[in-house]
Amino acid sequence: MEAVLVLENGIVFKGKGFGAEKEVFGELVFTTVMTGYVEVLTDPSYKGQIVMMTYPLEGNYGVKKEWFESDGIKAEGFVVREVTSKALDDFLKEYEVPGIQDIDTRFLTRNIRDKGVVKSCLKVAEEITDEEIKDLLDKVKKYKDISDIDLVPLVSTKETIIHKTINKKARCVLIDCGVKMNIIRSLVKRNCEVVQVPYNTKYDEILEYKPDFVLISNGPGDPARLKDVIKCIKNLIGVVPITGICLGNQLLALAFGGDTYKMKFGHRGGNQPVKDLETDKVYITSQNHGFAVREESLPDDVKVSFINLNDMTVEGIKHNDLPIFSVQFHPEARPGPHDTMFLFDEMVKLKDRK
Repeated sequence: MEAVLVLENGIVFKGKGFGAEKEVFGELVFTTVMTGYVEVLTDPSYKGQIVMMTYPLEGNYGVKKEWFESDGIKAEGFVVREVTSKALDDFLKEYEVPGIQDIDTRFLTRNIRDKGVVKSCLKVAEEITDEEIKDLLDKVKKYKDISDIDLVPLVSTKETIIHKTINKKARCVLIDCGVKMNIIRSLVKRNCEVVQVPYNTKYDEILEYKPDFVLISNGPGDPARLKDVIKCIKNLIGVVPITGICLGNQLLALAFGGDTYKMKFGHRGGNQPVKDLETDKVYITSQNHGFAVREESLPDDVKVSFINLNDMTVEGIKHNDLPIFSVQFHPEARPGPHDTMFLFDEMVKLKDRK
């Protein structure tokens, strides 16, 4: 099969297609993880995006359902240098997601780093003509920016799900904006019952579950679009302990009156160094985000707790007095290092500060 990747800036890549014969649009991003293609593809935070792997060989250890971070592939398309197994090809076919290989991903990564993420179109078909490519370029230029698309409703649970544990020590209400399953697994493993609720659940409904703490999950898109979630968090501040991961960190900052902004190409990978400003310890973290908290916008009673040592961006915030903290990186890993798994212990301990 033929495949073509068309960027809004006019760059066109012709390659070999795999996965589904389909035409998709999305923001083209790259991730530097060297393993974990299954976890990347099934991460709900990649909804609305076409994902490119910087590591050149993908598929060499197969596909297993226990590696899924959701109920299936959430990325719109997949870009790689070379596919090394039929299992990955079949995986994309099963979830009707197109992929392209045999293109210069190194050049494309450098282009994104220099010029920023771009809207793009990926098409896989038996044959793709030059006229079709011109048509795709017109379409991609008219396609909505990711900040203009409501993505969280597409990946959040539609009904409340309770994840029980045998020896319950705490109860967490998780506001699901596109949660990765290993966040839930990590809490349940620590004897914390998790009540997973839809993103648009009202604050009084959340309090009816009598949570020991509330966790705002990761998820896709621009946090500023989630006005109702921000309002809900505002009503929970000072009432119940709160924590957040990735998008949850941004939403918490917005609820405190802070601001967020879109990054040039974001942080996506498993090798991001962050510094804990309280202990001066440095951790290598897993990350996947394209927006960040603007430090100078935070109120006086909220401090930055972690910073990224590559670009000094905000990687976590903490309230000076209330039992509230959040992080921009992913302590649950999947894929990536487990350096910050201890933060789930800190989340469960929030129940002692009610």
